[in-house]
Amino acid sequence: MEVCLTDSMQENRVSRWYFGGVSSSAAACVTHPLDLIKVHLQTQQEVRMRMIGMTLNVVRREGFLALYSGLTASLCRQMTYSLSRFAIYETVRDKMKRKNKGPMPFHQKVLLGAFAGFTGGFIGTPTDLVNVRMQNDVKMAAEFRRNYAHVFDGLLRVCKEEGLRKLFSGASMASSRGALVSVGQLACYDQSKELVLATGYLTDNIFTHFLASVFAGGSATILCQPLDVVKTRLMNSEVQYGSVSHCLTETAKLGPNAFYKGLVPAAIRLIPHTVLTFIFLEQLKQHFGELVIT
Repeated sequence: MEVCLTDSMQENRVSRWYFGGVSSSAAACVTHPLDLIKVHLQTQQEVRMRMIGMTLNVVRREGFLALYSGLTASLCRQMTYSLSRFAIYETVRDKMKRKNKGPMPFHQKVLLGAFAGFTGGFIGTPTDLVNVRMQNDVKMAAEFRRNYAHVFDGLLRVCKEEGLRKLFSGASMASSRGALVSVGQLACYDQSKELVLATGYLTDNIFTHFLASVFAGGSATILCQPLDVVKTRLMNSEVQYGSVSHCLTETAKLGPNAFYKGLVPAAIRLIPHTVLTFIFLEQLKQHFGELVIT
């Protein structure tokens, strides 16, 4: 059956619920080495190496492929954490946009992004924990390595050796970080894209997506870095920290800069990851998105 469009009607494509997870996974395949180096820098008890030095040290000791340690856990994390937050945010946003016949106000995007990110962060905590441990394994002495074969082996061994509750170690931090990252990425991306298009100088093309995603990635990095450091320390430890407050106290003893340890590699990883995620997402939406008539 053919559908005839009147002058006041137009076709529009919206993202499918799983596009966010697929896009984030594709981006993670590119940026995983940067994420691994970030974890190594954050788990140093004192600053001994910078980004380049840490990268060379990993390659020299373990080989180039060591930079992809924990990739299975990273992909599994994206298909839980990122898929959940994108699905919640975009589904609600698109429904509200059709209902209100216009974009949501920025404050509503912030609240929706925070909720979606908090939920996704909690769902993705177990795979995030295994991801951090697998990435950190390569810098530990052989006798102290956990040597998880893959993400599912890691999940099963944590349950067996440390209990089911350990899988959600750092869940409060992971959820809080997820909320802040999603505000920076999702809400700021949508808002910056709308502002760029409103100028009339650019159209809805890949350059616009690039500009909006760079701003979103920078916002997310600044917002979440302190929580990211604490989350990484909690997840990588077995008995070192008794609680979140204990971790905060011990990290604070290293000085205020400890909460922004690894900021540069975090930005170098998160901004490209954000850019790639949204470029992939926009292309998926453009070619395979659900067709709606507005």
